[in-house]
Amino acid sequence: MTASYRLTDLKLPLDHAPEDLRAEVLSYLRLRDDQVTSIHVHRRGYDARSKSNIHFIYTLDITFTADVDVALVASLNGLQATPDMAYTRAISQETAQALTVRAGFERPVVIGTGPCGLFAALTLAQMGLKPLVLERGKAVRERTKDTWGFWRKQVLMEESNVQFGEGGAGTFSDGKLWSQVKDPHHLGRKVLEEMVKGGAPDEILYVSKPHIGTFRLVKVVEYLRGEIERLGGEICFSTRVEDVVLATDSAGSHTLQGLRTIDLLTGERQEISTSHVVLAIGHSARDTFEMLHARGVFVEAKPFSIGFRIEHPQGVIDRARFGDPNFYAGHPEKIVEHVGAADYKLVHHAKNGRSVYSFCMCPGGTVVAATSEVGRVVTNGMSQYSRNERNANAGIVVEIKPADFGADAANPLAGIAFQRSLESGAYLLGGENYFAPAQLVGDFLKGRVSTTLGDFEPSYKPGVLLTDLTSGTQNGTRTSHAPSGLQASLPMYAIAAIQEALPAFGKQIKGFDRFDALLTGVETRTSSPIRIRRHVDKHPEAYQSINTRGLYPAGEGAGYAGGIMSAAMDGIKVAEALAKEMAS
Repeated sequence: MTASYRLTDLKLPLDHAPEDLRAEVLSYLRLRDDQVTSIHVHRRGYDARSKSNIHFIYTLDITFTADVDVALVASLNGLQATPDMAYTRAISQETAQALTVRAGFERPVVIGTGPCGLFAALTLAQMGLKPLVLERGKAVRERTKDTWGFWRKQVLMEESNVQFGEGGAGTFSDGKLWSQVKDPHHLGRKVLEEMVKGGAPDEILYVSKPHIGTFRLVKVVEYLRGEIERLGGEICFSTRVEDVVLATDSAGSHTLQGLRTIDLLTGERQEISTSHVVLAIGHSARDTFEMLHARGVFVEAKPFSIGFRIEHPQGVIDRARFGDPNFYAGHPEKIVEHVGAADYKLVHHAKNGRSVYSFCMCPGGTVVAATSEVGRVVTNGMSQYSRNERNANAGIVVEIKPADFGADAANPLAGIAFQRSLESGAYLLGGENYFAPAQLVGDFLKGRVSTTLGDFEPSYKPGVLLTDLTSGTQNGTRTSHAPSGLQASLPMYAIAAIQEALPAFGKQIKGFDRFDALLTGVETRTSSPIRIRRHVDKHPEAYQSINTRGLYPAGEGAGYAGGIMSAAMDGIKVAEALAKEMAS
């Protein structure tokens, strides 16, 4: 195979013609057309720092004809050899086949079909290990009907909603497919390539911030399920794990021996014998966290974040990010045609020591109801692939630490109770019908009840009730909050930090703190409130629970990922470790 070399930081105008890319490469490298055999776009981003000169930036992989002195061209132009990004299986199919025919072979089990569980199961299936996959929720299309039904009719299905079901919480999100985690083995590339096979657009392989949106993600999820089953895996929906079967030695260490499950449709209970389980349960499987802690699996509290969703007209963000319309032929929408609706990422360090930051920004999207428990309100953000809804939204959240919610070694699950208290309070403040409490930014900064909306409509379904998020009042009447005794929608340190941050964000994005921007509460499921600690990758029991052999905590729920890509990559890593352990 001809060697490929990587050229970085090649700049071209937003409206360049396709053939301009090759011409610019030839000019930059000072080569003839017949000396370059191929040009592959590895990455395309854009630079909007100068709003009068917004342009694309390319990273390209280039191959040359045999007569080119590649070493000289590379040295003169700063080219590096293209890294090998091909995925290599952790164990061969021959090794896996020998395992599966061995007497007493037990199939590995994957709990959960979010991105972590799906890619763990796919990896195991591709190696020939025929995993059994257990999912408490429904298949993705049935789950989608239940979720939309909740948004429209306020009838919550506790096992089939934004949090539970095939595809995981990421199915009802912006479908962001990038991550900032280190990826030396190019696992992210494998994730994207599998998604393209499942119907995702090819562009996710090269745009700098790929996303897919809910409707397209549904097709990809169904493809991944089909591949797992085609390769010998089995997926059981509406099957909840109620207990783990453990053997415990004199030192208090456990060894996994099996799982106890319930079929939620028939009520039938079953015990599954297995000594290898990938635990990919997501950040909202609170009952499973409680069960694992009760059984002695090591669980510890971890930081997470709480806050609100903020909404603006998408045009406000587009103008702030892309500049005065006169800079681009008089039409800011021309820029949007090339690079998509504008996004943002903001951070503010408040005087009270709290950091406030934007989370899960959804350009051209909607704010959605994301609870999984009756009598609680949770918000999240969602976009379709087109990102062409009228509003932009993002979480504006404050990081909190275990000490803030009373967690310690004896009570590592205190974060769950803290989340629930905020969500119950939001349910009451929103009128007890799954409407969300909301407040105009101008009123929030002044600490007074909002009574009318501004120039745009909120997108949250089922709907919002205007309130005072800073004091927990509806039209001057204080609500009866959850047992925490909170008098506001969030702790006052979080309220104060966000009140300080919003004007600071307004200096970075003009109009961000406009009076009628809308805050909708509460955002509490930013990440898992616990971590199920596991051994590091160099340990003999790599990725297994530190005190429960055979249990592989993975993804967001176990505290090792944050988003679709990092969760999927973690699922692959854990599946590889499990396969190697089985083969050892």
